[in-house]
Amino acid sequence: METVENKYITLAYKLYTIENGEKEFTEEAPAEHPFQFISGLGLTLESFENQVKDLNKGDKFDFTIKAEEAYGEYDEEHVIDLPKNIFEIEGKFDSERVVEGAVIPLMTSEGQRINGSVVEVKDDVVVMDMNHPLAGCDLNFVGEITENRPATNDELSEMARMMSGGGCSGGCGGGCNCGDCSSECCS
Repeated sequence: METVENKYITLAYKLYTIENGEKEFTEEAPAEHPFQFISGLGLTLESFENQVKDLNKGDKFDFTIKAEEAYGEYDEEHVIDLPKNIFEIEGKFDSERVVEGAVIPLMTSEGQRINGSVVEVKDDVVVMDMNHPLAGCDLNFVGEITENRPATNDELSEMARMMSGGGCSGGCGGGCNCGDCSSECCS
């Protein structure tokens, strides 16, 4: 069995999408607020992690991930009609939030939270696009590693707590059971 070293990685980057040969700036994680993750936990795209995990602090990068290795190709079958009544609150359609272009959190039958974009609101259905917003795009990342070191046991424990829904987000009245909460709400 292969042992995976979990690394704590922070990096500053600019993300460009490439669609139909056109490159467009999409987002930025600046050095003042870098993107951070622990490798080996499945928190980022595998193809992204593979590109940065062996780089060192100060190393610059410029790589492109093909759509099929990122969020996949855009799939028309993921544009679906959902009954309008599932968007009701207290028996009334939520016309303030469910509007064209809005991103709406939904729950699968297995309890997984996913986001969908409202394409159109019709008389009895809401047309939702369940594709990832970056589906069909090649992703070009340009940036610099600001930290890359082995993750500490405390960082791994904290990440496990966050991934399992634990930890404190404040206002919990002391019931978060995080074990080492320094939030005033748990004192």
